[in-house]
Amino acid sequence: MFTAKDNVVGQVRLTTQEAIRTVVLSGKDASGFTVDKEHRLLGRSVGKDKNTGRYALTVTATTASGQQISQSFTIIEDHFIHNKVIAHRGAWKNTGAPENSIAALEHAIGLRCEGSEFDVHMSADSLPVINHDASIQGISIARTPSRELLALKLTNGEPMPTLEQYIQAGLDQLNTKLILEIKASELGKEYSLALTRKIVALVEKLQAQAWVDYISFDYDVCLEVMRLAPYARVAYLKGDKTPAELAADHFYGLDYHFNVLKKNPDWVTRAKQHTLTVNVWTANDKSLLEDLLQQQVDFITTNEPELLLSLVK
Repeated sequence: MFTAKDNVVGQVRLTTQEAIRTVVLSGKDASGFTVDKEHRLLGRSVGKDKNTGRYALTVTATTASGQQISQSFTIIEDHFIHNKVIAHRGAWKNTGAPENSIAALEHAIGLRCEGSEFDVHMSADSLPVINHDASIQGISIARTPSRELLALKLTNGEPMPTLEQYIQAGLDQLNTKLILEIKASELGKEYSLALTRKIVALVEKLQAQAWVDYISFDYDVCLEVMRLAPYARVAYLKGDKTPAELAADHFYGLDYHFNVLKKNPDWVTRAKQHTLTVNVWTANDKSLLEDLLQQQVDFITTNEPELLLSLVK
């Protein structure tokens, strides 16, 4: 992802950490990009397609040993909204949509929120699905096959969304980010990490990297996302790590409950010093929202996106 003001799209690297000898660009929009001596991908004549802001590109890197590795990308020009408002489980409270439903996502997009947060679990047959709790309608998600889960209906008649359906619903627009929380599995760490690998693979398959930011309470899950996708934007939720510790592990940001920051009032400043983003959850009271805006946090996760939008105008 890039902006019209900054022509540096990103750095070409291999997850194997092998040295790169040459980089060749191909694909429909390759003529709009170039690669410099440091293997940085630069926009040369991009930004002209104002209708989509999307560019198809294949990058082929040749290693020092002569191996060729290719991957296709959808490069996105950053037209995403930047107003700090993250709708917690979508915009549901004042719309009547069920939490974590595609309808709630669509309402958040319609409100023009910067992001819409949602939660991902994995079924017994390894299908990532959307729900906050480990169970739905009294049924354990991790212990139930997907065919049974997908037969359930939310209160608006919508079926329980799969992760693929949810992401696809967000890919038709370039305004609202998808803030993906990876939930720890009730079956243990290995299941949580297996879910993480499923999620990252699906995001890459859908070429949805520009839309998706990752969050989790599980530190190992966060580290696994960054191992699999070094470019990913990952923030930690639990609140038991200092900004310095997160920066040392190359996190994108911290995403802490407002009480954590009340107990550690210098962490917002310290996070900025470490170039970490700061998200605060779940703030719904007007006075608290105003205080967080005064502190110039980067994002606020809220059940009251309409109220917060009125405060940031």
